[in-house]
Amino acid sequence: MATLIFYKPFDVLCQFSRDETEAGQTLADFVTVPGVYPAGRLDRDSEGLVLLTDDGPLQHRLTDPKFAHPRTYWVQVEGEIAASALEQLNRGVMVQGSKTRPAVSRAMEPPDVPERVPPIRYRKSIPTSWLELTLTEGRNRQVRRMTAAVGFPTLRLIRSGLGGLTLKGLEPGESRPLSTSELSGLQQFTGLGRRESGSQHARRGGEMYRNRRQ
Repeated sequence: MATLIFYKPFDVLCQFSRDETEAGQTLADFVTVPGVYPAGRLDRDSEGLVLLTDDGPLQHRLTDPKFAHPRTYWVQVEGEIAASALEQLNRGVMVQGSKTRPAVSRAMEPPDVPERVPPIRYRKSIPTSWLELTLTEGRNRQVRRMTAAVGFPTLRLIRSGLGGLTLKGLEPGESRPLSTSELSGLQQFTGLGRRESGSQHARRGGEMYRNRRQ
């Protein structure tokens, strides 16, 4: 099995197939490991950590909303983020007619990340600020809708963490396989724990197949 971290750049589609109606780069332009798929997507205009895996149970645990695994984002917003806005985010805000789950948010210093290509548009009369936001749900464009709901539109969005995994050591467009300890930690994080090895899985599959044939 293969599981790796990919640092998705801005303006890259979070899929391997290319839609004839959409121009631009896809994961296939950066990742050549066969058989892996994203376990949770990022919008085209978002950046950061994408987990790619060919492990079906792991992918299911990370993408099924009922498991509510936390994901952390660094968010650059328009304006100096107010304490009252952070409190609203932490309580949950109304997005498309329903309230979001409570988040964990805090103001932060600008993170040490590469400049976005292309850079965001700055307006001299309006400052920007950064916050760290951790969510346990993944609605469509949720982070952007949440910050807009409290009066601070998102300018740049980077997924920075998932299950103890971070972007440390990676540049946009780069990927690396998980270490044994990272994979073990991710399985604990998702509740899978210790599972049978690939050879054990294959043997069990063969036994099940033979039993069905009898």
